[in-house]
Amino acid sequence: MNRAVKWMQKLKDRDTENQLQAYQAQAALIRARSYVAWDDGQLQAESRRLQQEAKSGTSLDELLVDAYALVCEVAKRTLGLQPYEVQIMAAIALHEGKLIEQHTGEGKTLSAVMPAYLNALTVEGVHVLTFNDYLAHRDAEWMGPIYRFLGLTASSVQAGMPLPEKQEAYAADITYVTAKEAGFDYLRDTIALDVEDTVHRPFHYVIVDEADSLLLDEARVPLVIAGESGTSGSSDLNLAEIARQLEPLEHYDFDESKRNVYLNEAGSATVEALLECGNLYETHNSSLLSALNCALHVEALLKKDVDYIVRDDRIELIDEYTGRVAENRHLPDRLQAALAAKEGLQSQTGGTILGTITLHHFIDLYPRMCGMTATAHAAALEFADGYELEVVQIPPNRPNIRIDHPRRIYTHKAAKLKALAHEISSIHRTGRPILIGTSSVEESDTLAEALAAADVPCHVLNAKNDAEEAGIIARAGEIGAVTVSTNMAGRGVDIRLGGGEPTQAEAVAKLGGLYVIGTHVNESVRIDDQLRGRAGRQGDPGASVFFVSLEDELPVQYGIDTWVRGLKQAEALEDPALQNKISHIQRVAMTQNFEIRKELNSYSDMVEDQRRLLYAERLAILHGRQSMSPTEQRVRLFYIDACWADHLAYVSYLREGIHLESLASRNPIDEFHAQITEAYEQIPDTIQQESEAMLNKLGGSTDPADWEAFGLKSPTSTRTYIISDQYLQNKRSSWTPMTVMAYWMRKIARPIFNLSKY
Repeated sequence: MNRAVKWMQKLKDRDTENQLQAYQAQAALIRARSYVAWDDGQLQAESRRLQQEAKSGTSLDELLVDAYALVCEVAKRTLGLQPYEVQIMAAIALHEGKLIEQHTGEGKTLSAVMPAYLNALTVEGVHVLTFNDYLAHRDAEWMGPIYRFLGLTASSVQAGMPLPEKQEAYAADITYVTAKEAGFDYLRDTIALDVEDTVHRPFHYVIVDEADSLLLDEARVPLVIAGESGTSGSSDLNLAEIARQLEPLEHYDFDESKRNVYLNEAGSATVEALLECGNLYETHNSSLLSALNCALHVEALLKKDVDYIVRDDRIELIDEYTGRVAENRHLPDRLQAALAAKEGLQSQTGGTILGTITLHHFIDLYPRMCGMTATAHAAALEFADGYELEVVQIPPNRPNIRIDHPRRIYTHKAAKLKALAHEISSIHRTGRPILIGTSSVEESDTLAEALAAADVPCHVLNAKNDAEEAGIIARAGEIGAVTVSTNMAGRGVDIRLGGGEPTQAEAVAKLGGLYVIGTHVNESVRIDDQLRGRAGRQGDPGASVFFVSLEDELPVQYGIDTWVRGLKQAEALEDPALQNKISHIQRVAMTQNFEIRKELNSYSDMVEDQRRLLYAERLAILHGRQSMSPTEQRVRLFYIDACWADHLAYVSYLREGIHLESLASRNPIDEFHAQITEAYEQIPDTIQQESEAMLNKLGGSTDPADWEAFGLKSPTSTRTYIISDQYLQNKRSSWTPMTVMAYWMRKIARPIFNLSKY
């Protein structure tokens, strides 16, 4: 078996080598196509020629060498940047629709300009999807002079922009925008009642930056547009108080990975007594049971300063991959209300959901896609399975000389913290800059306190001060800098030795370069690699090491903490088998998360297929491609939207409890598909009936005032937000035996045998 695996890997390595050689040969042609002797006017005339060729139908592949050579020369003249051979190779792969892995500091931003320019020649528009507004604005401004010199327009979209400014930005040849804002704008377009209120044009070509974060980690995050919000009631506060009275194991159980929590028999009986509600599992108590489960979930599984923070009397969720506040993100409504109640806050619930789409499905709307990231190889199979994207590892411009030390593993957290403080203090005395990646806001604050006690000043970058992150990261390579950060995924800011100052950079290099310390291992190797990759950019010296405690979340979740059988010692453990075991559980965790994402796909894919069918009809009506009067058009659009909103509410209701089907030996996904298919098939008749009834009421009136009077208008206000997919991932069919017994006894046995108690 091992021989077969090695043989397959050898073939794969050979294919990769052949592919890179082909890119090198093409890059050589591009670098040989010199425009040095041309004046600016000649270069701009050449760009106009290429645009005309593309518009007339010439294949972009045929124009690639000339176009890329032109961009290289213009980049040098306008920005003083001469693309490296490896940047050109990356640009070729991007045009071919590949996902490139390009190390941190290797210049992905400039690599993307070449395929963006080439694909914008057809005047169909190119989108560069970034991780946050700061990066979208920065990259559009930074690379803008190249595009403008070549006769193209480039712009960025920012959240909160007025409609006319967004329309102008999306009309540009190249548009830099966050994936989420582009998705929200698409959702706003899907409920527009007039073409003039839309911003997107037909999608063409997209380059996805930070591709692993957007295409994997956040791919299943549902983007939502909703009507006016409501306010949660006092019942949530009451249920939060009841959840606080319940004890783990005595009243509720966890599944094996502690992703879910369930009432057991004793817990069900206790709750029934406290609420005086009778059988908790009777149909009339279904809403109460759902709300109680939410209260129990937030009480037992969500931790303040780990999963969320409270700021300005508001709940702000923390992104598990970046460690920052996940802007505009909510839990599903009932769970969000329960979390607010836990903290004694009033909750603004989401209102009627008018439209929703996951980032995966939104990005899938582009006919042509490519992506770039510093960490893709570890998830190559998932990219291939989910997006049919091939990963291409681009070699660095200069060899990577970073030293990656073995993990230092401690028996307990206190020993790890003490060792961390000692290590950081010792290194800091030499002046060498240190970057520390922590697992949570709570851990970063604890470490900062320990460093303060050791007289080590540090900058803390976490969800509480993320507005300052770019400046803090940029200074992290200066002499004496100590930066504590909750993960580095999607940060998008380069760390230069000495902060970019040559003399200081030389001094830092002599000290060994940036020293990166991880305070835990992540479920995903990719996230660890993102932190490591902050050191050793462009051939700089650097080092990395991870400190691990067997009391950390991942070792506890997979039972590694039992290896030491209660032993506590100050020194690091030396057992090589322990190193291998931690690497093994990371692979297991990545596989499990891959399977969870595939399962979530099974729920969301059919809903998205239904949405696209209905939206195709809506789009045809909006653009006047079916033959209708203005009144018929307005009525039809209104009821398409109303029926889809009702359908989404039903889908949400089903999704909340469909995992219970497994208790009756039915496949939850099959049941979900069957029920939403039946519901969707009723929509056309409902739209037709409601439309005919309204047209009769209007009596053929074409007066917009009459339309308004009968309610045929867009919502007076809408809000967009993101539903955290962590809860959806956790909502799986892994029940404990005691929970199954409690469910069957109270749901089935009580009504049949008329039992009031046991």
